[in-house]
Amino acid sequence: MRTKHSEITIGQMAERTGLAVSAIRFYETEGLITANRNRGGHRRFARAQVRRVSFILIAQQFGLTLPQIKTVLSELPDNRTPTAKDWERISKGLRVHLDDRIASLTRMRDSLDGCIGCGCLSLDACALYNPEDALSKRGAGPIISMQNSV
Repeated sequence: MRTKHSEITIGQMAERTGLAVSAIRFYETEGLITANRNRGGHRRFARAQVRRVSFILIAQQFGLTLPQIKTVLSELPDNRTPTAKDWERISKGLRVHLDDRIASLTRMRDSLDGCIGCGCLSLDACALYNPEDALSKRGAGPIISMQNSV
């Protein structure tokens, strides 16, 4: 059974996480965190939700989208504070994501020097990213080819 001391208000959550109240509401609406309601209808968050919000902020820095973050969070227990084992399991999957992202960014960085040096400055003529303007078949606007996508 939860006591009033085991839950915090949305204002306390905002203060603790450094987020705006609107961002916390958004995360709740998106199903990333959960809140209980008191008799007056005010949100009350289990203290474990602070860790979930912190994880969301870190995962965004890693480049995960909110849907990806939601998938990862679905692997954590909602009714208790995650344990070190829970986080270890989650971090293994994140490590793979980060390794892939680092490899992709490294390829992009290494291609950048050649791209800037070629002087074409044209997606039509770019032999590196868009040989023979092949990406025009996928529509207008900037399109990152699959081999170079992040």
